[in-house]
Amino acid sequence: MAKYFLIESRSPFDSTQVSQNYQLASDLANAGNETTLFLVENGVLAARAAAVDGLANLNAVNILADDFSLRERSISETELKDGVQVASIGAVIDAMAQGQKTIWL
Repeated sequence: MAKYFLIESRSPFDSTQVSQNYQLASDLANAGNETTLFLVENGVLAARAAAVDGLANLNAVNILADDFSLRERSISETELKDGVQVASIGAVIDAMAQGQKTIWL
């Protein structure tokens, strides 16, 4: 089993590519790989509980939201979808140091 760490910086409301990236994350996880999706910059907009998007279909994917990006967009931790965890940018460094296949989408 491989470990994948995918980084998404775009909002699903501005880019049609994001839904394809979510599908990639889902496919990797469903194939038995440990998969993490790290939302940063405008990517965190999808993490809000009120947002309607494809994150709901990522049950087997570990979803992290960058704490700095959340603060910059005035999104509190209490506003996040169930299952979304807040993490620092250090999570990217940790993943790379652990040898996870890191892909900026």
